[in-house]
Amino acid sequence: MTPPANPHARTRSNGRFTVVEVTGEIDMATVGLLAEHLDAATAGGTPDVVVDLRHVAFFDCSGLRALCRADDRARGRGGRLRLVTGQNAVRRLLLAARLTGRFPPLTEIPGGP
Repeated sequence: MTPPANPHARTRSNGRFTVVEVTGEIDMATVGLLAEHLDAATAGGTPDVVVDLRHVAFFDCSGLRALCRADDRARGRGGRLRLVTGQNAVRRLLLAARLTGRFPPLTEIPGGP
């Protein structure tokens, strides 16, 4: 079941995959709002999830932890989790954390908006 949209995350189906759109600031106080969407998106079947981080103003290590946990869950079910970062600070954080091998950042959602 898809959780209701909140000020930091909402989920929609693209048909081929699930898109989790993230906005605002993701830190220890708000990461739970993102995590509930990631958990739901990776819960069943063979998850194919795209996390759109292009509209994130701030993202800290608690957000990275939530992404890694969701990625582990998706891979454990034979699926995948991809990140759309555009050219924002999240992309720089992935580079600094040496996670671009795990999450090769995309600049846009595959196949359009």
